[in-house]
Amino acid sequence: MDSKTAVRALGALAHDTRLAIYRLLVQAGKAGLPVGTIGETLALAPATLSFHLAGLRHAGLIINRRDGRTLYQTADYPAMKTLIGYLSENCCKGAGYGVTACAPAKVVDTTHSVKKESRYDKIARTRRRR
Repeated sequence: MDSKTAVRALGALAHDTRLAIYRLLVQAGKAGLPVGTIGETLALAPATLSFHLAGLRHAGLIINRRDGRTLYQTADYPAMKTLIGYLSENCCKGAGYGVTACAPAKVVDTTHSVKKESRYDKIARTRRRR
């Protein structure tokens, strides 16, 4: 894989909606999912879904196939493996890094993160004090 292809794929995944679509398709397996099911599952408007699917297809991360009137989307597993291989190509060759450097990172749960105070909350709070 060349760097332009990797940048295109990573750029496509650098959006919340496209990443959610891609994760859903990877979890669905080789059978893929109908476009309507993807839209319903992620609560996306048809135009928005089409836009993001086109971005993932352009990046070479998904494949579409038609079965009668139904259009299925499937994650392109060889492309995914190639991208992961490209990213970790020199992972274990660094000075002082063992094979454990390539081990998957621990997933951090961000669902219970502290809400950041917006500037409007701060203004409202300062006005109440007066």
